[in-house]
Amino acid sequence: MKKVVLYGILVLAGCLFQASAALANRAEASIEGPTIVAKGFEVTLRITASHNANTGSHFTEWLRVTANKKEIARWDYSKDDRPEGAVFTREIKMTLTEDTDITAEASCNKHGSKGPAIHKVKVK
Repeated sequence: MKKVVLYGILVLAGCLFQASAALANRAEASIEGPTIVAKGFEVTLRITASHNANTGSHFTEWLRVTANKKEIARWDYSKDDRPEGAVFTREIKMTLTEDTDITAEASCNKHGSKGPAIHKVKVK
């Protein structure tokens, strides 16, 4: 009987561990902006980062944006200087003279990143 109870406790603990891992998420980013612009046109890009936590021990650690693989913006956060919410938006203005691949990526201090969001802008 004791073995059955012990086995049941171990199975329950394993299930709880799996459930907590499933609830933890990686930070992710998305990009809103035009997909076609005239050469020399200034565009505004809205970068939104989302993560299901924003506490002193679990938060979005950084958000970065690149254009054609060159970093153009980066925000770093800490337990004492966290983003304003679990979902937050930053805006970037830039003038485009060539086709541009924009990437944005956010990372959680515990679980990392879901990977970069990609937004392509064609210049005509």
